[in-house]
Amino acid sequence: MPGQNKPRTIGELRKSKYQVQSVKAELRRNLIEKMKRGEEHFPGIIGFEETVIPQIENAILAGQDIILLGERGQAKTRIIRSLINLLDEEVPIIAGCEINDNPFKPICMQCREKVAHQGDEVEIAWLGREHRYGEKLATPDITIADLIGEVDPIKVAEGRYLSDEFTIHYGLIPRTNRGIFAMNELPDLAERIQVGLFNIMEERDVQIRGYKIRLPLDVYLVASANPEDYTNRGRIITPLKDRYGAQIRTHYPKTMEHEIAIMEMERTNFEDKDLKVSVPPYMRDIVAELTSLARRSPDINQRSGVSVRVSIANFESMVANAQRRAIRLGERQVSPRVSDLPFLLASTAGKIELETAEDGREEKVLEDLTRKAVLNVFNRFFRPADFDDLLAKFEAGLAIEVSDLQLSSDYVKLVRESASLREGVKKLGGGEDPAAIASAIEFILEGLHLHRRLNKDKLAGKARYRTP
Repeated sequence: MPGQNKPRTIGELRKSKYQVQSVKAELRRNLIEKMKRGEEHFPGIIGFEETVIPQIENAILAGQDIILLGERGQAKTRIIRSLINLLDEEVPIIAGCEINDNPFKPICMQCREKVAHQGDEVEIAWLGREHRYGEKLATPDITIADLIGEVDPIKVAEGRYLSDEFTIHYGLIPRTNRGIFAMNELPDLAERIQVGLFNIMEERDVQIRGYKIRLPLDVYLVASANPEDYTNRGRIITPLKDRYGAQIRTHYPKTMEHEIAIMEMERTNFEDKDLKVSVPPYMRDIVAELTSLARRSPDINQRSGVSVRVSIANFESMVANAQRRAIRLGERQVSPRVSDLPFLLASTAGKIELETAEDGREEKVLEDLTRKAVLNVFNRFFRPADFDDLLAKFEAGLAIEVSDLQLSSDYVKLVRESASLREGVKKLGGGEDPAAIASAIEFILEGLHLHRRLNKDKLAGKARYRTP
């Protein structure tokens, strides 16, 4: 109930005819309203429109708690945090309550006594949706005290009995009462702690230090898990899995367009007034293709997965090396080149796990995948026969040196070498920009080399293309 004249006591709230709904009912109502208006309720989620999102919508409409099951980097946490958008802008709680009690139906002892003595004069506060979300990463050292609560020794020292509910220091889940609580990487949670969770979900009672306390919490519970965790690191106990209403499988982007859209959306952008960055579409395609090949490579552990973060970090690294070149050479136009791709090793290593751990193996696998990615993208634009006149020039003795620190203007004069090279650069959008022309020429030369029409000699910080 946003606005200036919000009720400030239980009595005023009652007169306003405000109806307190459960969190699940609130999520359901707001989802239905957004669906009717055609609004986006999971912003920033790309590629799940026909797979994951409909299942989430069904779970919310059915009032079911959710487990999102998927490999790393599949936007599980982002989806969970997006659920906040389906909460009301703010809801009333009893002022000063640690667990956000419903003014009409308080559950903690302190608020019940307050209502019993003060009645409709009890003050209320309004809690914003951003404060109604709690999240915890499951680790083996988490305790019941962290999640549910513990006896506060200070309150005991003040003279209260252990059986007195006032001695309890509430944990994360009770403090998220009337909100959404997410447990990330649920299988890593110790099994005895998981037992405490399914008590909260079903029986609504817990034991703290040997005595029972009824906690009829109103919490929407969501969890994330990696399929690998079920066998390698831990497991979700069967009674707990049984209490989650829906288990929804996420996935990596199914199309190149989705992968690229995520890269563009998530990469770190800086406002550099002195640099004008332009990333050719084929260079974006190479980064996305590299990730796609990695997800199918027998050399890479597919159970661990290849996160979208690999694409994002590689895109950032490729652009960064192009910017480094422009800064060193005093150029304003920035376009990544094929000679920037070796620098992706630093942003890829550590994000993938090889099936066989050997010294130097990771670098070789990534080099092979990068070459395949460039070749695949080249084949979408050209055939080697498209450059017969250029290849004839190489047969006649032409050799071209390239480097990630070579001036873009050095490449421009190469366009005069052949008509097919000019056409190829034009097809790739080279235009009049020297940086874009340099990028296009390197891409064409590398594609011809990968088709074994040109040799490539690696020199100190350079590469020379010549006839076989």
